[in-house]
Amino acid sequence: MGNFDSNRFKSTNQSWETPDDLFAKINSEFNFTRDVCASSVNAKCQNYWSEEDSCLDKVWDGVNWMNPPYKNMKQYIKKAFDQRNNAVTVCLIPARTNTKWWHDWCMRGEVLFICGRPKFKGCVHGLPQPLALVIFGRKSGVMGSFFLWKSIKEQRATCLTLWNVCDAVPFTDLSFQSI
Repeated sequence: MGNFDSNRFKSTNQSWETPDDLFAKINSEFNFTRDVCASSVNAKCQNYWSEEDSCLDKVWDGVNWMNPPYKNMKQYIKKAFDQRNNAVTVCLIPARTNTKWWHDWCMRGEVLFICGRPKFKGCVHGLPQPLALVIFGRKSGVMGSFFLWKSIKEQRATCLTLWNVCDAVPFTDLSFQSI
C-alpha cells in the first residue's frame, strides 16, 4: 500500500500489474510478442522474461511490452533504449520528467502521456502520479496523449502531429489544440 511522507509518494509494492483493459487497448495497436518484465502470475504475453530470466542480459527482438519494476526502472529504460534498433518496445512508466534518465532516453523515443489514472491490479485507486507510454524503435521526438476512454481508432483520428493537449473538460466534450 502507498504511504505519503512530507514530500513524496512511496509504495512498498514495486511490481504493479498492468490493468487488462489498458493492455488490451495498447496491444490492439502493437500486437506484442513478449513481455520483458513479467512473472508467471502477471505476464501479458505468452512469451515473457521474468526476474529470474532477466531481460537485462538478452538481445531483444520483436515487439515488446514493458511495465518495469519501479524500484530499478532506470536500468530497464536504458536497456529498452539500447535495444531500439533490434526491437520495438512499449514502456508503461511514471512520467518522471524531472530526472536525467527521462531526458537522456525517453525524450529520444516516442512519448504518449496518459490522460487519466489507470487503476493497476491490486490497487484501490489509480496511481497518484502522471504516467506515459514511451516507445522505442519506431519514431523519435514525437509526443502526444493517450486517452484511457478512447479507442485506438478514435485516438488516431484526433491525434495531432507533434503535441496534443488534454483540456480539462468533461469526457463527453473533448477538444484538442496544438501548441
